[in-house]
Amino acid sequence: MKKNFGIIGKPIKHSLSPILHNYWFKKYNIEANYSILDVKEDQLQDIVEQIKLKKLDGINITLPYKQKIVPHLDILVHDAEITSSVNTIYLNQEGIIVGENTDVFGLQAAYLKEVDNASKRKALVIGAGGVSPSVILSLQKSGVKDISLINRTIEKCFFLKKKFSNIKILEWKNIQDEIKNYDIIVNATSLGLKNGQDFDFNFENTRENLIYIDTIYNPIETKTLKHLKEKNTKVFNGLDMFIYQGQKAFYLWNKVNPEIDQNLVELLLSKLK
Repeated sequence: MKKNFGIIGKPIKHSLSPILHNYWFKKYNIEANYSILDVKEDQLQDIVEQIKLKKLDGINITLPYKQKIVPHLDILVHDAEITSSVNTIYLNQEGIIVGENTDVFGLQAAYLKEVDNASKRKALVIGAGGVSPSVILSLQKSGVKDISLINRTIEKCFFLKKKFSNIKILEWKNIQDEIKNYDIIVNATSLGLKNGQDFDFNFENTRENLIYIDTIYNPIETKTLKHLKEKNTKVFNGLDMFIYQGQKAFYLWNKVNPEIDQNLVELLLSKLK
């Protein structure tokens, strides 16, 4: 029986997840297919039902459904339980729909291993949407204690503060002035996404030792990332995080830990040009 997997979100056409997973299915001779699933918000229950009926074997979830999917699941485990943010779903052996979060692992594996003296670093998370809880938790797991959060709508920050009581909340109008105070800045918004809105200012007066992480991978270099790179700032795009979170999701579904080889990376990069 051929297995079926997919990804839901909006917008979703830009997703490289089918390229990633289908590459690994072919490499490990797994009879399976992964596709983009065009699902509206009022169809979330239906898509979960398809997993229960074994018409689908698992799905990934991207913005804006990472939290909206939660009420339709039976249980959340591990990082998903802490963040209330889900990006991977599967049916366990007891027939229970499980929500898991592989974004936290993706962030840690891709970037935060690069951070030394993490406990002495100050981090700013820009954005309070679906991926933000994962960013905050991954920073905490990596030893960063001083974390601030800024978002265009401040109410969303207060919602996250209920979950992560130690974070500081900043006002969006002060963002240009605030960025000079941080060693790590993570863009967890959609600002900079291909064919989308962008920051309406350049990141000036940043610290010399700044690490800038963009959770966006399409385009491979957002305007902000490109600008900081030209200033010789240490920058990371979202591609590595995307690959590592996909690696863990693949393992959860198939019990195979797939290799991240050069052919895969080159294939993904070719799709972003």
